[in-house]
Amino acid sequence: MTQNERSKIRSKIIKDIAHISEQITELEAKTQPIEPDCSLGRLTRVEAMNEKAVNDKILAESRITLKRLQSALNRVDRESFGICIDCEEDIAMGRMMIRPESIRCVTCASEFSSS
Repeated sequence: MTQNERSKIRSKIIKDIAHISEQITELEAKTQPIEPDCSLGRLTRVEAMNEKAVNDKILAESRITLKRLQSALNRVDRESFGICIDCEEDIAMGRMMIRPESIRCVTCASEFSSS
């Protein structure tokens, strides 16, 4: 991986970290507990609880993604960055630009998820 490619990926990671940090802040506000004495009707309260559950799941996944992006930012200058941990081949630049936190190439990732 060239220094220019690493620079592009670093910029992408920083941009993604900023975006997901904003998303986490918004989700934290949406996932506050719903008070039992809230003046919502029964059906509206159930809908609000369902929406909270969905937002809780998205929030948990966003926090995991943020940790992975922060880890990628710490590893971007290492020689092993962008090399698949399974087959030890280069991970395609296109994949790294879409998912800079990737540690597996597309082939190994699909094999890993199917096993």
